[in-house]
Amino acid sequence: AGSVHFHRDKFTAFGGPAAHIAMMREEVVVKRQWMSEQHYLDLIGATNLIPGPNSTEMAIHIGRERGGAKGLIVAGLCFILPAVFITAMLAWLYVNYGTIPQVQSFFYGIKPAIIAVIIAAVYPMAKKSLHSMEMYLYAAIAIVLCFLGVNELVILFGTGALALLLSTFKNSNKVNGVSPILLISGQAISSSLNLKLFFTFLKIGALLYGSGYVLFAFIDDELVKQGLLNRQQLIDAIAIGQMTPGPVFSSVTFIGYVINGWSGSLLATVAIFLPSFLFVALLNPLIPKMRKSKKLSGFLDAVNVASVALIAFVCLQMGVDSITDWKTTLIAITSMVVCFRFTKLNSAFIVIGGSLLGYLLTLI
Repeated sequence: AGSVHFHRDKFTAFGGPAAHIAMMREEVVVKRQWMSEQHYLDLIGATNLIPGPNSTEMAIHIGRERGGAKGLIVAGLCFILPAVFITAMLAWLYVNYGTIPQVQSFFYGIKPAIIAVIIAAVYPMAKKSLHSMEMYLYAAIAIVLCFLGVNELVILFGTGALALLLSTFKNSNKVNGVSPILLISGQAISSSLNLKLFFTFLKIGALLYGSGYVLFAFIDDELVKQGLLNRQQLIDAIAIGQMTPGPVFSSVTFIGYVINGWSGSLLATVAIFLPSFLFVALLNPLIPKMRKSKKLSGFLDAVNVASVALIAFVCLQMGVDSITDWKTTLIAITSMVVCFRFTKLNSAFIVIGGSLLGYLLTLI
């Protein structure tokens, strides 16, 4: 049953990782009560500490919680595959007809509606995580660092380290260290184009931190500068990532197809997402142990607060980009009222409603 819900989330989840995480929270915490708000926050915080696409890894975490190793695989695949199928179809159209569909009017009402969905999800998470003045301090520090443009990984680890430092002054007990995860990047062992694609995206998937858009900087260095992809194709891949209701990482499916057809598309897709499954499988059993440790629990609380602050900051950036006139303002306010007034209404209806309202307003 869980796989069906991840399929639906994937088909309707525009707006990037923040929107995906908000919609998953609605399903697994609010509606189905598969886990507590606190544990969901712990998963978000832990996911932010490892490389890879955050929302995909959250889906994998939830699958691991509900169904063990099989659930991990099923949830991850069901979350990823819809976006991959859509992207592959668009890649085929692009290569064979030299164009991609123009759907900007479709996004006009969706983006403001998504912002309302994210705010409605962040509010209860913030209430849960901000349980002391100390947590308010960490949140304030994280927000300030966001505005200063500090790397999000530095914000997360820095906030957690500060919590450990303050805890040391409060408690003289020794802290058992947590061994860092050692990342080993794969090196291409053959001149085969498909192997080159596979190991390139495997390395990126294993090492990439931060926004999914950092992916394109890696691709520019690894593929464009090597002559396997031209700059226009990279720009078109970014556009595909914006047009499809999935993670920006699904753009890799498009790039693999452009470079070497269906086989290139398949291998690139498998390679970019494979490390996420491995990282989550290793990390998930450690989270309850961290929560039981007093000092590591404080570290996790601080990381959770910083994670919520990062989501709020992303939401603010999306608002600045998307709410640009009275029409988008009206859509955002209407969507927010509906979200807070009808808390049990599925967020997919908010997205659809925002799209329809946006279409109607464009006719004025």
